[in-house]
Amino acid sequence: MKKEFNLKVLLILSLGHLTVDIYQGALPATLPFIKDKLDLSYALAGLILVAANMASSILQPVFGYLSDRKAMPMLLPMGLLAAGTGFSMIMIPAHFALVLFLVVISGLGVASYHPEGYKTAHFFTGERSATGMSIFSVGGNLGFSLGPILALSLIGYLGAPALPLILVPALVSTVVILAYRRTVAAPLVSHSEAVRKTKTRTTTDAYVALCLVIFIVIMRSWTQLGLMTYIPFYYINVLKGNPLFAGKLVSVFLACGAIGTLLGAPLADRWGYRFFVRLSMFLSTVTLPFFFLPAVQNSILIFFVLGLQGVFLVATFSVTIVMAQKILPHKLGVASGLLVGFAIGTGGMGVTLLGIVADRFGVPAALQSIMIIPLVGFIASLFLREGEEEESSPAGIKR
Repeated sequence: MKKEFNLKVLLILSLGHLTVDIYQGALPATLPFIKDKLDLSYALAGLILVAANMASSILQPVFGYLSDRKAMPMLLPMGLLAAGTGFSMIMIPAHFALVLFLVVISGLGVASYHPEGYKTAHFFTGERSATGMSIFSVGGNLGFSLGPILALSLIGYLGAPALPLILVPALVSTVVILAYRRTVAAPLVSHSEAVRKTKTRTTTDAYVALCLVIFIVIMRSWTQLGLMTYIPFYYINVLKGNPLFAGKLVSVFLACGAIGTLLGAPLADRWGYRFFVRLSMFLSTVTLPFFFLPAVQNSILIFFVLGLQGVFLVATFSVTIVMAQKILPHKLGVASGLLVGFAIGTGGMGVTLLGIVADRFGVPAALQSIMIIPLVGFIASLFLREGEEEESSPAGIKR
């Protein structure tokens, strides 16, 4: 079906995306407080992130599969409420198992929103797919950047009992989504009916191409979530710095990632997705080592370096999603769930490995080990073949 650009709908969907990712972004920043409250090891603190990623990311393809079988627009408001409710109560329990339970509830809300959100956004992006998708994607980038500073501000100024106030954005976004539910749902129903009437087959080459894109996203995600998690640990536990300062560092990193998403998408539409993915991973590889220079860590330059890293690393966020959707045009929910969910979640599981490194060799060693990850992603991007960003035919054969 022909896609038409609709900025209003994209902004509504982006608002919901911003909201659910506030709770994802806030979790790593609250880990030091949860760790201290429950007297956890770094490995157990990392296990909280594993539970979050299993629920919010690894399970996304399941929701995508269900969405491809039948239009399910109600996943959007339901996901918002679950994500906000679960996270808002995370500082209340005194038992590790209850914290994990709340993390899973919040994660399932995130998992239900993302595939349906990216699938819905696909129909409102117009001809310049990456540019249109970046408007939806940037909401998530902004949510990740706002999450740490919002959670740390509530805890720092009002105390841990005030964290439930972070539920307010979820309530507001749910009301907005419900107010425009008919407009949002219309193309989903039409697409679902068209897919049921069409017999499709995805080729082996398409799956191979998809696996390569997924691997690159795993490397990007591992780098991003590793920095998000261990920058607070490094500045709070190692340097004995202000927790709010650590939250600002993470927020700058992620806010600049949002800028990179918006600036990068039009360039990718013009230069080609394959070239842009390679450029992004290369620039991320050469920028990250500057973070570890003492002259950078002890000055305002730390914000500049982390900002550049955010721009370069996250610039391909919407680009890789569009690549996956073009490879699997009749399985938009699965394609979105695999890229935004499985790939990012698998990358996030690498944070547990970083936790083992931190327990054995210290937090600085865990941070330094991150440097190799974007290099692996860049090497993988060299194997992307010409034409993998082109849209597939109904049979899954490249035009």
